[in-house]
Amino acid sequence: MSTKPKEFPPQNQSKQPGKEHQMQPEPEYIRKGYKGSEKLLGRVALITGGDSGIGRSVAIHFAREGADLAIVYLDEDKDAEKTKTLVEKEGKKCLLLRGDVRNESFCLEAVKKTNTEYGKIHILINNAAVQFPKDDVEEISAEQFKITFQNNIFPFYYFSKAALPYFDQESTIINTTSVTAFRGSSHLIDYSSTKGAILSFTKSMAKNLMEKGIRVNAVAPGPIWTPLIPSSFEDVSKFGQNSLMGRAGQPSEVAPSYVFLASKDAAYITGQVIHVNGGQYIGN
Repeated sequence: MSTKPKEFPPQNQSKQPGKEHQMQPEPEYIRKGYKGSEKLLGRVALITGGDSGIGRSVAIHFAREGADLAIVYLDEDKDAEKTKTLVEKEGKKCLLLRGDVRNESFCLEAVKKTNTEYGKIHILINNAAVQFPKDDVEEISAEQFKITFQNNIFPFYYFSKAALPYFDQESTIINTTSVTAFRGSSHLIDYSSTKGAILSFTKSMAKNLMEKGIRVNAVAPGPIWTPLIPSSFEDVSKFGQNSLMGRAGQPSEVAPSYVFLASKDAAYITGQVIHVNGGQYIGN
């Protein structure tokens, strides 16, 4: 029997953040046999970048655990509609919110619409991101650097601030950072910088909001097979093979960490990061 790691077939998507329905193979959003246990029953969660990848997986896991959802996405209508259908199959509601998270007014309106729809918000998942690989720092334009920060960290502030008036004392914010915040990345300098900013944002917000009873934590994924990958890299054949486990992870292997942090099981946890990366990278 061959022990050679499985390679992904050639593919490329020209526009970020990418479309899940065009991926080969499509990511696994929830593992077969995952059983919910009402950990989030009666809760309402707003997820940015919730149409696909890790965001979709989190939405479906949350729904199976009893939560209603609001999904923020850019323009991937087909992916968003599928996520909504999958959430509704779990017997829960899913509000779709289409727009650009770089626009502060949109972020504020998305939070208001979520509260209008459900009358409450308990969980905020800041997850949307873009990345533009460049092998040489001189290839990174000032415009690219600005766009990466405008997409990857500014909305975390916009959504968090907007959601606070609707939170109760058991509400929580969970931010998606990255392994690159801890080990750096020579070809994702601007992206890894934003992920480092998210790390500091998480810890600082945790300290600031604890007196209100609001917990703030983060998840730091490693090489996970999401639409961001084929829309970022020309060659994905060996993606994830330089992790200690020798393979890429699936969104279904990341989302349970968000379930844990959003639930009462994590009631004594704030300002922390869960690392889901197949073991630390041993290569680039």
